[in-house]
Amino acid sequence: MEYNQLILSSVLLLPLIAAIVNLFLWGNSRAQRWVGNLFVVLHLVVSALVLKQTVAHSMIVLNVGDWLHGYGIMLAVDALSAGMIAMASLLALLAWFYSYEWFTSESVKALFNVVYFFLLMGLTGAFMAADLFNLYVWFEVLLVSSFVLFTLGGKKAQLEGTLKYVAINVFSSTIFLAGIGVIYGLTGTVNMAAAGIALDSLGQSSLANVAAVFFLVSFGIKAAVFPLFFWLPATYHTAPIGISSLVVALMTKVGVYVLIRFFTIVFPISENEVFRIIFMLIAAFTMVVGVFGAAAQSDFRKILSFHIVSQIGYMIMGLAIGTPLAIAGALFFVLHNVLVKTNLFFISGLVNRVAGSYSLKQLGGVLTQFPLLALVFAISAFALTGVPPLTGFWGKFILAKAGFMAGDWEIVTVSLAVSLITLFSMTKIWNQVFWKPLPQGSSFSVSTFSQMAKNYPSMVLVVLCLTVIILGVSFFPNQFIEYAERAAQYVVNRTDYINAVLNR
Repeated sequence: MEYNQLILSSVLLLPLIAAIVNLFLWGNSRAQRWVGNLFVVLHLVVSALVLKQTVAHSMIVLNVGDWLHGYGIMLAVDALSAGMIAMASLLALLAWFYSYEWFTSESVKALFNVVYFFLLMGLTGAFMAADLFNLYVWFEVLLVSSFVLFTLGGKKAQLEGTLKYVAINVFSSTIFLAGIGVIYGLTGTVNMAAAGIALDSLGQSSLANVAAVFFLVSFGIKAAVFPLFFWLPATYHTAPIGISSLVVALMTKVGVYVLIRFFTIVFPISENEVFRIIFMLIAAFTMVVGVFGAAAQSDFRKILSFHIVSQIGYMIMGLAIGTPLAIAGALFFVLHNVLVKTNLFFISGLVNRVAGSYSLKQLGGVLTQFPLLALVFAISAFALTGVPPLTGFWGKFILAKAGFMAGDWEIVTVSLAVSLITLFSMTKIWNQVFWKPLPQGSSFSVSTFSQMAKNYPSMVLVVLCLTVIILGVSFFPNQFIEYAERAAQYVVNRTDYINAVLNR
């Protein structure tokens, strides 16, 4: 096996090995934890190697079992996939250490230490899958893993939220299978590259359009786009914050990733004006409904959950515009959103630890008591709203530029207006949680930031590290933007991807 193929298989197998080892260490959460520490670091290192090799060689393809190209199990990583895997690995490492102090029950810890790595394996596999059926399998791994993680602790609200999550995702999987069936019936293959070529030869096919609608609904549910987003704010605020932070950051981005992958390789929407307009409308409504939903909430996590919906709209906006610059803006926006949104959820968890609540009415006085915590929140909040020169500004600037260059000024206008309302809802959190005095009858569990750091060291360290990363990307964005542009060129020019997968 070549070096490139070795590291590609390693990045997928490491989480599986970690889960199996931790399964055998059941009952010894301390040993499980050390094994987990080792494997999350190893996974990040190998993910970085995959990223490096992808930059050097444009694409890495692993034909599992050496079947005829286009028919067996294919794993393919280009600049887009490699970037998503590296980002997922980094966030998995940070969420792993953040969650260290969250669980107290030994049985819950043991289960978490196993299932967490199945979730990471599912994420990695989804970003590597080159055929639709294996993508479906990785989605099911993600669904089962996230279901278990969401219910850790067994509280009633968690169970209710998770049932909604599972029900809608089972429906999504059913629609996905129906779409796969139609594609297979039309093309005789489920390989995305081979199916794309076959559909090109069919021209305008009504059955192909039906399949595209199936995939739009299925992937749209997973990405939480309008009007399929309702499960997200009903679910994400109920899970333990260490879990929801990782799932919030990455699960919807898997949906965005597969939307970009399918609707550029298999069914290019740039060649279908009707679908392009549909995506444009979805992007606009997702932004608007999400941000108004956030503005109406009075719970820290619910506000952040609705903002996930709103921010997904910007990513779909880039896909709808469809130019290389727009796709690059969408990809940079994914990076920005994953970093910033995760940090905001992490911060909400720290606030809950010291104040005992997520309700804005019961919170207050954090600025006076913990000014450093208020500062890191302000950095992430300003980044989310797009205040220059933070990450959100660069993402929105690229998307706006691409929109104006393509003549799609309407969606750009909507995106800029949504940014203002986002600022309002972030100001709402600032005023209620950080600025106003602590309500009578409420109290903090610790009195200083140093005491907070002593009681919750890994949580504080992760928040500070993620804030530094956000500032690094904000003040030195060029290499990240250049990488996004490189990935976008490969996405838009699908011929290179198809030729590499099919060994042409």
